[in-house]
Amino acid sequence: MDDPVLLTGAGGRVGQAILRHVGAAFDWRLLDREPLPDAKRPDGVADEDVFVADITDDEAVRDALDGCRAVVHLAGDPRPEAPWDSVLQNNIDGTQTMFEAAVETGVEKFVFASSNHAVGAYETDARTPAMYRPEDEFRLDGTELPRPSNLYGVSKATGEVLGRYYHDHHDISVVNVRIGNLTEGHPPIDYERGQAMWLSYRDCAHLFERCILADYDYEIVYGISDNDRKYYSIERAKAVLGYDPVDNSAEWRADERIDDA
Repeated sequence: MDDPVLLTGAGGRVGQAILRHVGAAFDWRLLDREPLPDAKRPDGVADEDVFVADITDDEAVRDALDGCRAVVHLAGDPRPEAPWDSVLQNNIDGTQTMFEAAVETGVEKFVFASSNHAVGAYETDARTPAMYRPEDEFRLDGTELPRPSNLYGVSKATGEVLGRYYHDHHDISVVNVRIGNLTEGHPPIDYERGQAMWLSYRDCAHLFERCILADYDYEIVYGISDNDRKYYSIERAKAVLGYDPVDNSAEWRADERIDDA
């Protein structure tokens, strides 16, 4: 893809995982509410391609998107305990502003960072902790209805619905990535749930790279590594996007650090 790709929330964990591992693969534009130090920018990203702006600022967002073919939208309040006024402004209003600006500027692909919290209420007492274990066959695959576990999850489910609307009415390609448990270096130790939903930095970067490059209409996929323990299916991400993860939480040992940094 020769045209620029806008990455919002570029200074956050997901943004930095992407830029660290596939930073040289695209002509990036970076947007964040805070100035990005040079250490958080890939080589070759010029000052004029770094935007310090709020995603609810219509004009600033349109300026950042003008000429882009794709946007990876990560920005928002990431706190699971975030109050309603914050998720409403930063996650719902901000995402709608991004979609509207993307349509107005001719963006072809919109990659939305959803969350495991959009479906967190499927983890009921009747299913846990068995669902976190390799022998359990329960899987969420993206066809199920959202069941948010908090207001942050509500905002992410709303973002997915906004994507459905803008795809259906404006013909923009949309993929929603329900991100699991992104940790740097290694999965959580002695924590079954964290191992089941683990996403390594390099698998995260590869998944979002495929979201930018693949052809699709409207999709919901799960963002985890290829763990033995899993209750999210990654088959749709493999089939539609060409996702080919290399890490597995079961293969990590305390004396073996995955080169993920």
